[in-house]
Amino acid sequence: MTDRVKIIYFSDMLCVWAYVAQIRIDELIKNYGRKIQVENHFISIFGSTEKRIGQGWKDRGGFEGFADHVGSVADRFDHIKINPEVWRSCIPKTSLNSHLFVKAVQGLEGKEASSTGERTYAGRTVEEELIQRIRCAFFENARDISQMSVLFDIAEQLGLPASRINDQILSGAAMAALYEDFELQSAFHLEGSPSFLMNDGRQKLYGNVGYRVLDANVAELLNNPVSEASWC
Repeated sequence: MTDRVKIIYFSDMLCVWAYVAQIRIDELIKNYGRKIQVENHFISIFGSTEKRIGQGWKDRGGFEGFADHVGSVADRFDHIKINPEVWRSCIPKTSLNSHLFVKAVQGLEGKEASSTGERTYAGRTVEEELIQRIRCAFFENARDISQMSVLFDIAEQLGLPASRINDQILSGAAMAALYEDFELQSAFHLEGSPSFLMNDGRQKLYGNVGYRVLDANVAELLNNPVSEASWC
């Protein structure tokens, strides 16, 4: 039997389905604790919102049509809130800055790095809480998370060191880490956000995956000998 299941989790910060999925990740952590390890990575779906939405949704109403689509998603789930200005007056140009910012925080050394492993925010680590607050800043509060000033403001609220985060960005370390995410995305042939990888990538779950499906996959890996393939 394996002692711990690693979940390699890929998402785009501007993806509404990743926003929806956070409650499922929180529930996995609540129920399995240290038996699972969630490793956060990023996939570029909204690298250019003008291309993805402005051009990609041109025949469906552009940003206004996409805003209506996101609102219809929210109507299906009681646990999320969507600000009516999202994708209307609040239109981030890219998700990449927020991804880069989180990679900078992941690269911190010393006390800040060790604190990211402690689940002090309602079961979340500092890193996980940062990701959730960035998403909520956009979807709930209609803040433009492609703006570095917004991201640094959120980090400050968590007591994270702005100067050291900035050093990670300016040195290129955060960009190198983000590039490695892109390479992993390509290696695993990931289709979109969110994507869950388990069992060294052998088990791949993509999109609006229900909690029971995630739970079944984790339980199967925890309860079966690592030397045997699952028959179910």
